[in-house]
Formats: sequence, structure tokens, C-alpha cells
Amino acid sequence: MLNFFYFSTSNLDMTYLHNIGAYFLMIVEMFRKPTKWAVMKQLILKDIDDLIIGSLGIVAFIAFFVGGVVTIQTALNIDNPLIPKSLVGFATRQSIILEFAPTFISIIMAGKVGSFITSSIGTMRVTEQIDALEVMGINSLNYLVFPKFISLMLYPFLISIAMFLGILGGMAACVFGGFSSLEDYITGVQMDFIPFHITYAFIKTFVFAFLLATIPSFHGYYMKGGALEVGKASTTSFVWTSVAIILLNYLLTQMLLS
Repeated sequence: MLNFFYFSTSNLDMTYLHNIGAYFLMIVEMFRKPTKWAVMKQLILKDIDDLIIGSLGIVAFIAFFVGGVVTIQTALNIDNPLIPKSLVGFATRQSIILEFAPTFISIIMAGKVGSFITSSIGTMRVTEQIDALEVMGINSLNYLVFPKFISLMLYPFLISIAMFLGILGGMAACVFGGFSSLEDYITGVQMDFIPFHITYAFIKTFVFAFLLATIPSFHGYYMKGGALEVGKASTTSFVWTSVAIILLNYLLTQMLLS
């Protein structure tokens, strides 16, 4: 029984190591033998429309209302009259800039954008379109993954909107909910502002954008099976992208803020 458990664990470890190696090999191959710029430009513009512009609505909606929820919860937990009302704006700003916008939105995008990337590339694998690209002498990894990588370099644009609308939603909830005045909220937002926190948030955003482009592409490109496996690959890519985002969020926070 112990030998069987050891054998199974060893096989599992080897599978993970193989997948990690294949993932890094995919990243290297993505930059080799580039597609002609005239074709690549159209692919990049299409992916920008699908991945960035197409996500504006859901990001704006979630950011605005979650910003309001953060403000309400903060205000309700500050019931001591000795604590200034401006602390509500300060706490909302810190929560949104440091954690909510770059990390929480990225996990949501792992579900929306990541599933879209995995399913689109996985469908091409199932229908043998990727094999056709290889037969024509096209580097399929560069053709399929590189445009998504470039388009998601605009991901900080989405996070900037999420930061702005999160703070705006907090202001609306604070004023219309009667938790504090507009002047107190704005004073709190401006209080003890550290510019490096914005830099920290965007460093995380670029790292998460890289994960959002590559991990779902890996699961879509190397999937096997039929249409049913496309759905399974999309679920798996969401799980692993979310895990990677959470782990790197911890590591980057430890390195940049400690």
C-alpha cells in the first residue's frame, strides 16, 4: 500500500514537473519565428477588442459597487466618535489601490478572459486548425499566444479604471448613505498618500497580465480530447491561474512592501 502511494505521488510530481517545463518552453517558443507584422497587427487589434475592450463593462460594474461595499463596511465598523470620518475615505483608497483593483479584478478576469482564451485555442486544437497552421510553416504559438500577450499589456488600463470607479463608488455610498460628508471622504482619500503604492499595484498588474495571457493559453494549446475536454480545460485554467495570482500576490507583497 505504501509502495503504491509512493509510486502515485512520484508520478504526480513528475506530471507537475513536466507541465511546468512545457509551460516555460511554450513561453520561449512564443517569441521564435514571428508572424508577419501585417497579419500580427490584425490579430493584436482583435485580441485587444476581445480581451480588454470587451471586459470594460464587467470591470466597471464590479469596481463601482464593490468600492461602495468596502466604504459601507468600513463606515459601519468605525462607530467611535473619536475616530475622524475622513478615515473612511483613507481605508477605502488603501483597500482598492493595494488589493481590490489589481488582485480581486485579476481573479475575476481569470474566469472571463482566461476561459475565453482556453476555449478559443482549445477549439482550434480540437478542430485541427493548429495542426493546419504548423503544416503551413507558421509558428502556431507565436500566431495564437503572442497577440494575447501583447494585448494584455494594456491590462493596467483596466485596473486604472477599476481604481477610479472603486473610489468613486465608495464616495457615492459614503455621501448618499450619510456615513460622512463629501469633504471628509475626499480628505481621507488624499490623506497620507504614498506614490509607491500605485507603482506596487501596477507591478502586480503587469505580472498578473502575463499569467492571464500564458496559463490559459497553455491549457488550451496542449489539451487533448474533444469538445467536452475544452470545457474541462477552461475550468482547469481558471483554477491554476487563480492559484498563481494568489501565490504571486503574496510573494510580490512580501518583496515590495516589507
